[in-house]
Amino acid sequence: MADSQTFQTRTPDRTALPSAEISPQSYYFFQRLISRESGIILDEDKRYLLEARLMPIALKLRLYSLNDLCVLLQTTADASLRQQVVEAMTTNETFFFREAAQYDALKSTILPELRTNRKIRVWSAASSTGQEAYSLAMLLLEMGLGNCDISILGTDLSAAVLQRARAGKYLQIEVNRGLPAPLLVKYFKREGLEWQLKDEVRRMVRFEQDDLRRGTSAMGPFDLVFCRNVLIYFDVETKRNILGRIRQCLTPGGHLLLGGSETTLNLDDRFIRRPVGNAMLYQAPRKDS
Repeated sequence: MADSQTFQTRTPDRTALPSAEISPQSYYFFQRLISRESGIILDEDKRYLLEARLMPIALKLRLYSLNDLCVLLQTTADASLRQQVVEAMTTNETFFFREAAQYDALKSTILPELRTNRKIRVWSAASSTGQEAYSLAMLLLEMGLGNCDISILGTDLSAAVLQRARAGKYLQIEVNRGLPAPLLVKYFKREGLEWQLKDEVRRMVRFEQDDLRRGTSAMGPFDLVFCRNVLIYFDVETKRNILGRIRQCLTPGGHLLLGGSETTLNLDDRFIRRPVGNAMLYQAPRKDS
């Protein structure tokens, strides 16, 4: 098997694009690595996804193929390379005010219910580059709740996306996705090719690195938890464990917001389904229930 020194000496002059060809043995290695480090399950029909996400890394390293990337991972102690691969495979798709019906439910019903609380605590799990958490912050400001005691926590496995989230800078294509023009004008300022979120919004949110499968026990309590379009990437047992931890982090009667194709049914039946308008929310049991 080749060692890391072999890659260093035979690739610097390589100019051809790396091959996306991957052997069954290499694919199995990537499956195990990504499952162990992130909990994401790569089925056999996800080879295209692996190739699309890892080809840029192979190209940057001037490797011959994804098989070579596999060998390099097996023979080097470079933890940063392993982290690059895992972060490349985590799905960071997000945009402002995604799943608008849920924000409508928050505005019409859930946040007015919380208005009487002394504090409002929110967790945006798998927050990616921050649009979800910042959308909620802007909604709270628009509802006149900016002077309340508000804490919004965004967490993600990827250090790279968290760095972008903390910066609060977005490209034109990113602010075009879901963000109403009046809010863009009100809460952002143009800086070259990017839009910088104003401090009054940024200071409402803090971001921390966290593995959703392991890191919830010391968190909370939260009145709201966003965990949207995340569970779909895990196996059933991991889904159950995550939902159980989230439920324990919620205040009695607190709400969980999932993606449109996700549910707690047959995974954690202690959650109470609560339809609000066109949205389905999942409510933690109250102490007296």
